Formats: sequence, structure tokens, C-alpha cells
Amino acid sequence: QVQLVESGGGSVQAGGSLRLSCAASGYTFSRYSMAWFRQAPGKEREGVAVIDNGGSTYYVNSVKGRFTISKDNAKNTLYLQMNSLKPEDTAMYYCAAAYRSGDRYNPSAYAYWGQGTQVTVAS
Repeated sequence: QVQLVESGGGSVQAGGSLRLSCAASGYTFSRYSMAWFRQAPGKEREGVAVIDNGGSTYYVNSVKGRFTISKDNAKNTLYLQMNSLKPEDTAMYYCAAAYRSGDRYNPSAYAYWGQGTQVTVAS
């Protein structure tokens, strides 16, 4: 069955960096778009970055220039490099796979989800 396992979260000071990873298995990794979402306490899950099966990338305005999404098809792994982190980036981060249709930043557009990894940024 499909499995997505995130890792790399942690606690950092504002201005610091983290690199999240999402190891995927159980489906044809290179065939589908993937994304990173985040959810802060009391807030809705929001799309942060998307990479399509051609390698094109998309970012929400709040992370443009600071976050970079990438993937390694040989390793079936998705990444999110996060630089210049801010306290407002604090959230649980999830990877999502197998984009189907619709708004690429809408959680309902993705078929598979990981369990999440916590990112905490202290001011």
C-alpha cells in the first residue's frame, strides 16, 4: 500500500533552516505531482509548495524565496528546504501525493498523506 513518511522536523531559532524529507513507497513516484502542506493549531491545512511530475514548482507567497521543494525520483523522496524560518512557519508539515485535479493547494486534490513532522520556530 502507499506510504509517505516525513522526517526532518524540529525546533530552530528564527532565521534558521530545516530540510524536510518525505519517503514514498507503494506507487509510481515519478508519475504524480506532490506537495507540502502545513497546519498550525486552530488553523486550516494550507498548501505551501507543489512540484509536478515535470519538475515545475509552485509556492504560496508567504514562502517564496525562502522554501524550495524538490524530489529525487531515484530515491522516491520529496524534500522541502526551508531557510530564513519565521515563527509564523511553526506548524505540522505534511507531504501529499498523487494530485488528482483542481486547486493544487487544496488538500482534497491529493490522494495520499503522510503522518506529519513538527516544525517549531522560536523568536
